[in-house]
Amino acid sequence: MSDKPHQNLAVIGHVDHGKSTMVGRLLFETGSVPEHVIEQHREEAEEKGKGGFEFAYVMDNLAEERERGVTIDIAHQEFDTDEYYFTIVDCPGHRDFVKNMITGASQADNAVLVVAADDGVAPQTQEHVFLSKTLGINELIIAVNKMDVVDYSEDKYEAVKDEVSKLLKQVNFKSDDATFVPTSAFEGDNVSEQSDNTPWYDGPTLLEALNDLEAPEPPTDADLRLPIQDVYTISGIGTVPVGRVETGTLNVGDNVSFQPSDVGGEVKTVEMHHEEVPKAEPGDNVGFNVRGIGKDDIRRGDVCGPADNPPKVADTFTARIVVMQHPSVITAGYTPVFHAHTAQVACTIESIDAKINPSTGEVAEENPDFIKSGDAAKVTVRPQKPLSIEPAGEIPELGSFAIRDMGQTVAAGQVLEVNEK
Repeated sequence: MSDKPHQNLAVIGHVDHGKSTMVGRLLFETGSVPEHVIEQHREEAEEKGKGGFEFAYVMDNLAEERERGVTIDIAHQEFDTDEYYFTIVDCPGHRDFVKNMITGASQADNAVLVVAADDGVAPQTQEHVFLSKTLGINELIIAVNKMDVVDYSEDKYEAVKDEVSKLLKQVNFKSDDATFVPTSAFEGDNVSEQSDNTPWYDGPTLLEALNDLEAPEPPTDADLRLPIQDVYTISGIGTVPVGRVETGTLNVGDNVSFQPSDVGGEVKTVEMHHEEVPKAEPGDNVGFNVRGIGKDDIRRGDVCGPADNPPKVADTFTARIVVMQHPSVITAGYTPVFHAHTAQVACTIESIDAKINPSTGEVAEENPDFIKSGDAAKVTVRPQKPLSIEPAGEIPELGSFAIRDMGQTVAAGQVLEVNEK
């Protein structure tokens, strides 16, 4: 492990805009992938008639993915810069993988958005920018990629930069904070070294831009919130819930409460990487054992928190949502599945309280009859079975969700207020 501060970095963008190649290139340029591995991938890529895909191959090392030529899973990869130790949360670009993107992006502090210079903003690009904003990504670095394809044209670069800046303003990203870098992941221009092919550009390289990101403050001072991913029975220990600490700390000896199952007890052991530890902090994946809790008392989707300030359980909640794609319209009474942290619960949109102008955040229309793709709205939601969530303003890590229906992500949102049971 590195002694530098750690950041999770999402890499987002349209599937054909060179995202995997960019990730492979970053890993290669920072010495995280040795030269001989790249060579091996190069030979394999050429054999399959896909010369030039070698960096993408670094990421897509599952045979099935290679055959299809797409990135499927969120591959965790690590690299160091002078300032930080980064874990790349590589977010797939295909529509049916947007759910992965949601679990991926919600864990990321900042993001690199890859946009191809020859193609500009695609519908997927818009969707990913919307999601990043909704899921609380702080800063975006935009790699205007494939500059080699457009002969390193400054005009093309500026045109894409304008297009993306407009999009950022639309979703209320502070576009002045966004850093734009003209790159070629394929050729390596402006990734780790200033390129002679873009004499008109005097900004940072991609790695310098990553170095300049602000360090995220780990939410250790907040109350403990630990969404449960799985519950195991381990001989000699008993029931072991497993999950990732989102906020606060989990200490041996703590009195904790699991919601909405509404059971609790004293933490007997905490284990991380098969070793017992006295405590766990935000970002740690842990297994732990609680006195008196059995396998059937708790389940995936429960949230563990302090007994004296247990996680909230929503009777109803209000939220701000962005509709990304819906074949028709959404009206009151619509009951899709909400994916929040590790929980998946069917929820009814009881009322659409206001349509919001996505670019200003101001109310555009009170109590509209319906909302459709591209709309942002404030809604009141009633979970069909108990659900523990928190207002994004208080605990952002447990305040965002995706709305899924018909095998796709139809909307994403943030919790404004929870009306408890």
